[in-house]
Parts: sequence; C-alpha cells; structure tokens
Amino acid sequence: MTSLLPSTQRALLRRLAVEQSENRVPSLIAGLIRDGATIWVDTRGRVGGCSSTTDTQYRIGSITKTFVAVLVMRLRDEGRLDLVDKLDEYVPGTSIGKRSISEILSHSSGVTAEPAGQWWERTPGGNADELLSSIDEHALRPTPRHGFHYSNVGFGVLGELVSRLRGAPWHEVLRREILAPLGMNRTTLSPVAPHADGFAVHPWADVLLSEPTEDAGAMAPAGQLWSTFDDLTRWVRFVSGDTGEVLHPDTVSEMRSPAAVDDGAEWRSGSGLGLQLLRHRGRRLVGHGGSMPGFLATIWADPAEATGVIFMANTTAGVTGAFATDLLDLLEEHEPRIPAPWEPRADVDMRLLDLTGQWYWGPMPHVLRVLPSGLLDLSPWQGRGRASRFRANADGTWTGLDGYYAGEVLRVGRDADGVPTHLDLNTFIFTRTPYAPDAPVPGGVAGWNPAR
Repeated sequence: MTSLLPSTQRALLRRLAVEQSENRVPSLIAGLIRDGATIWVDTRGRVGGCSSTTDTQYRIGSITKTFVAVLVMRLRDEGRLDLVDKLDEYVPGTSIGKRSISEILSHSSGVTAEPAGQWWERTPGGNADELLSSIDEHALRPTPRHGFHYSNVGFGVLGELVSRLRGAPWHEVLRREILAPLGMNRTTLSPVAPHADGFAVHPWADVLLSEPTEDAGAMAPAGQLWSTFDDLTRWVRFVSGDTGEVLHPDTVSEMRSPAAVDDGAEWRSGSGLGLQLLRHRGRRLVGHGGSMPGFLATIWADPAEATGVIFMANTTAGVTGAFATDLLDLLEEHEPRIPAPWEPRADVDMRLLDLTGQWYWGPMPHVLRVLPSGLLDLSPWQGRGRASRFRANADGTWTGLDGYYAGEVLRVGRDADGVPTHLDLNTFIFTRTPYAPDAPVPGGVAGWNPAR
C-alpha cells in the first residue's frame, strides 16, 4: 500500500473515528485509491471481537446493481440486445413491457421502487414468475415517463433478463463473466467467512439488534451481493475504465454518461446506465451506494483524477452521506496530486501537426490540439462552447468521442498540395480565417476579407 504523510493519515483516521463513534457504527472500514493502488485504509469498531480487515465481507446492497448493469451491457456489445429494445422482447408480461432496456437501467421506466408484498429486504424472496406477475398497472408510478424514479424492481427484472438470455442464473453468469476474470473471488451471493454480521443500533440506547440476511430471490439483483474492501478496489478501477477483458472502456464511459437527473435544475446527482453520478466540488464522481438491513456501503470513483473512495459498515443507518466525499476532500487538502513532469513525446504522428492550431467556426475561434493518446481535441479558444475529442478512422476521417460532436464524423478538406484548408464536421465548416472565401459553405462574408 502506498504511504501517505503521517499528518494526512491522522486527518483521515480522525474523520473515520468521528464517524464511527458519534454515529455508533458497530464496525466501519474505509479507504482511498489513487492510480489503481490503495493509498490508505483503516477500520474502527469490531467484527466478532476483532478489527475488520480488507478481506472481511460486508453486504454491499445496491452496489449489486452496477454488476447487473455490466452484464446487460455485455449482452448489448455482443449484439444480443439493443438498449432501445422494449422489455417485452425478452421478458414479456409486465406493465413496463413497452419501456426500453435503457430506461430501466437509468431508473426512468416509471415502475415502482419496491415490489408488491412484504418488505422485500427483510423477508425471503420469491421466484421470477412471482415478481413479474406483480408488476401490473398498480406498479406504475405517476412520475412522468423518462423522469428519474429509483427502482429496485427494475433491476430484479434485469437480472431475469440476463438469466433468460444466458440460460443460467444471473449470479452464475456474474461469477463466470465478471468476478472470475477480475479476480474478485470474495464477492459472493451469500456470506462466506470472515464476514460481518448486520445490526440495527437502538436509537436511545447502546444496544444492538441482529438484522436478517434473507435470500432476496428474484430481487437479489437489486441488492444481494457481499464483498470485501479488496474486491471493491478492483471494482473502483473497473468503473474508472480499467476493465480488463470484461467490457470495452468506451462502454463503461457510456455507462458513466448522465441518463437521468435526480434533483432537477441543480443537477448534483443522477444516474447513468446502472451507475450513480455525483458532482462534488468540481469532481464528477461515479459509483453507487448500498443499503440493506444491517449494512451500508458506498463506492465513488473520479476517473479524471484516477482516485476513488470506499466504505463499508454493518449498521442499518447512521453513516452520514458526506462521509465518503469528506475523505476525498481531506486527501485533496492534505496531499493533492502532484503532476508528472512534462516530457516531449516520440510517438506523435508528425503528419497531424498540419491540422493543429486555430480554426474558425464562422467568427468563433477554436483550437485543434494533438493529445498524447493520438486523439484530436477541438475546443473553443476562450470560454465555454462545443468541445470534443476525435479518434482516427482507417479512411482518414475522425469520429467524435464526447461532447456535442460525439459520434459525428470530422473530415479534413485539403488543397491540391495536400495542405488542410477546412474541417467539415457534420456540415459545419471550420476555416483558418473567419468565413474563409475559398472554403465551402459559407464561402466568405462581404467586408470580412480583403479583396484579392
């Protein structure tokens, strides 16, 4: 484990100790990841009379949904389904059959948060047929379609979708396709020692009540899994883009894109495709929280900074919502990332240099740069505006990866000598001078260019 300064470790430990002590958490483990390595981890409280370790299992609740979402995206990438496909094509017979797979992934299908019947988190779960038959017209909520409405039921349905398309229980598919390849051998459907027991803390006395850990049955894809700190560090790396052979990094990037907003105009939190999103002090965090009787857990990753945070606790309630982000803030305050030294690169395609520099969209100046990864970056010269990165295609064109021009094709216009004269970006023309008269549409504006 990478070491932090003693002063940083003390500040982090104090925040952890205050959280555990003031909120009376039976046991709490938390840690920080930077550049794929654990740089700090510590625990407070006891599990079976001892401190928990990075190999102690806790129930991770709705973090389970992130794994189910990856299973669905693997099916999409294989061509087994499309995100715009309706649920009825794969799991017919529910009131949300006309909703798309992407709407269910992003919690915008309008289906109820919880299944009909008894409190599902505290009682034995039924089978898939029972769950599906309960999703009738009474399961639809008045939330407008496409509006955000968190739904555990939706992920129970997605688990059944995976099972039907793979011909095996979703958790067996999970083990085969995700957990084993990533080496996450301590992430399981049921607890395997060493593991914490779940407790509720009496509100007015320092007394513990054991919480049930029932098998949720068909609702298990919404929150059944158990995991360890060590395994979740691998999952933080995964959602940041270190995906191994499990999923293409571009697909994970797609999952991290906002699909539904949780809090309206403020847009502080929302949902991607099975991933929760949070904007915090300039950071764009992605991950998920988890809550089941007796347990709380959260993972957040900041892909831009290659930083992440994890905590797990065996309490039904008590860990404050700001705990995880407070740890990230303390790291930034005490040991901000030190940039690597700048060095020139020997692998730059020198033929791209002719494309770099200033280009004008009408009167508005933009700058085209070559990125270290071989991508092109087209951004406004000053202020905000439409900015995108582009990846080269074999035919000499470029495809937008993000921003306004995501998926759009950039073509380079050249003169008879091969010198770039303009950029054609999905019919928008960028020229070396404002409204260059020799370029295609708009082909010049009277009075802006000297007579020739």
